[in-house]
Amino acid sequence: MNRPFAYGDKVLLLDNKQRRYLITLAEGAEFHTHAGLVPHAEMVDRAEGTIFKSTKGASYTALRPTLEDFVLEMPRGAQVIYPKDLAPICMLADIGPGVRVFESGLGSGALSMTMLRYGAEIVGYEIREDFLNRAKANVRTFLGEGVMDRYDARLGDAYAGIAERDLDRVVLDLPEPWQVVPHAMEALRPGGILLAYTPSITQAVQTREAMATRAWSGTRTLEVLHRGWYIEGQAVRPDHRMVAHTAFLTVGRFLG
Repeated sequence: MNRPFAYGDKVLLLDNKQRRYLITLAEGAEFHTHAGLVPHAEMVDRAEGTIFKSTKGASYTALRPTLEDFVLEMPRGAQVIYPKDLAPICMLADIGPGVRVFESGLGSGALSMTMLRYGAEIVGYEIREDFLNRAKANVRTFLGEGVMDRYDARLGDAYAGIAERDLDRVVLDLPEPWQVVPHAMEALRPGGILLAYTPSITQAVQTREAMATRAWSGTRTLEVLHRGWYIEGQAVRPDHRMVAHTAFLTVGRFLG
């Protein structure tokens, strides 16, 4: 998207300490911090990468937010799935263009927008209306109205059943995904994939127990660790802090 900023665009502002501020450009609005203000009008018709000065002389670099940026900074009604897990989920579940996905536990929509970005067609169940509305709003805000025809998100309880049939994937972010496994066996086509995201290992164990039949193949559980590195001249070492455990990913293939 190589065009100047316009009103309505999302803009990520980075200060000299790499602190991040996500704003939406609006007529008459101003970006405020303790370091002064920048009128939104100054950013309109300017190119990505432009550096703006606040009224107190602070510098801010303006960029279009990536999906990772938006997931970390977007409004949320529930704890989001973080980028370090979003990409592995899409790889393990083999998400791609035209893949029919059933998703339950929409939260703030981070996983939905990632799978939609990969080209999936999603039917989503969420039991809380406030979470449902937040997820749909975040998806629409970042990806635009054009993806909403591939995002059928509605109020629903996956524990009670899955109405859809011949699904390619079932992706769950629920406290008790093992309750959905029998419904997934009715809803998935042979060769389909189920993936469950669970913060606790006991949740993963119960999910694996529910999948411990000949109907499932290649069932496995893993977690993704994220460690950054400090690189400054000849000083090279692992960061003192790392993003270690967030959740376990349990995945298996349905044989029918």
